[in-house]
Amino acid sequence: MSDFFAHETAVIDSGCSIGKGTKIWHFSHIMNGCEIGEVCNIGQNVVVSPGVKLGRNVKIQNNVSVYTGVICEDDVFLGPSMVFTNVVNPRSHVNRRDEYKTTIVRKGASIGANATIVCGNEIGEYALIGAGSVVTKPVKAYALVVGNPAKQTGWVSEYGHRLQFNHHGIAECPETKQKYLFENDTVKRIN
Repeated sequence: MSDFFAHETAVIDSGCSIGKGTKIWHFSHIMNGCEIGEVCNIGQNVVVSPGVKLGRNVKIQNNVSVYTGVICEDDVFLGPSMVFTNVVNPRSHVNRRDEYKTTIVRKGASIGANATIVCGNEIGEYALIGAGSVVTKPVKAYALVVGNPAKQTGWVSEYGHRLQFNHHGIAECPETKQKYLFENDTVKRIN
């Protein structure tokens, strides 16, 4: 008996690692060689390709393909139908399996519905990618990015609230009262 749940329509290849308490829903395919952490939730019609690494408590909504080269740290949220790529210049007639780029989604980051993440970029800790955005370059920790191509429009707290910095470069999350410091074009939590 396994210590994770898989719907009867899910396909789980041998040679993958799935953490305790993880749930895998209808018509999803977990491929050989991937690593899925504890208490993850893999929605309907999701593909997790070989070599993918998912940390603890990763939430993947319906219709997402997580391709080889993607690494998601703990507490990452992948919105419905968002897209990863793994080759910069794909061609049907050219095999580029040795050219897959690594894409890292850092702890606590969220990617909105229908967003596209072009391969080879890093999404910083607790960054928030707006729905439908197309990310073509690295995203800083706590950054809010939207649009096509995605542009930074602000900063967010670990709970996803917009941060408003005072003249000392200090902001407070309205929900948690956690404080953040803006300095040298970066944000970090200070308490």
